[in-house]
Amino acid sequence: MSLAPLITVLGIHHVGIVVADLNAASERYRRLGFRLLETLDMPEQGVRIAAFAAGRDYLELLTPLDMESGVARFLAARGDGVHHVAYAVPDLATALRRLDAAGYELIDREPRVGLHGWRVAFIHPRSCHGVLTELVEVAPASE
Repeated sequence: MSLAPLITVLGIHHVGIVVADLNAASERYRRLGFRLLETLDMPEQGVRIAAFAAGRDYLELLTPLDMESGVARFLAARGDGVHHVAYAVPDLATALRRLDAAGYELIDREPRVGLHGWRVAFIHPRSCHGVLTELVEVAPASE
């Protein structure tokens, strides 16, 4: 078995946290020193997201807009908490091909548009020790 990496990971891009009360959670993270970048609705995913930054690091707070959404199901089953960890990659399509060939269970086999127009894809938690993993395509120089 080869120990060579399947994909290039540039670093952690952001952490996504599901919250029941977006206003209260946003205030708490602002008090921790995070700067609110924007709050926006993504109706196609049934979610409202508050995006924060601290230095070069990002945090997303997610709350359901649609009680049938994945975020709503997560909240009902687990309550507030870490939903996903996102890693920055330079070439998402290549990463997905390699992970698929290596047997990773992909939620997205093709990149889709995420927050800020980022190209993103998710890996099922069964393939990453119970952690929903998002890959976000970024130019290496922007990290």
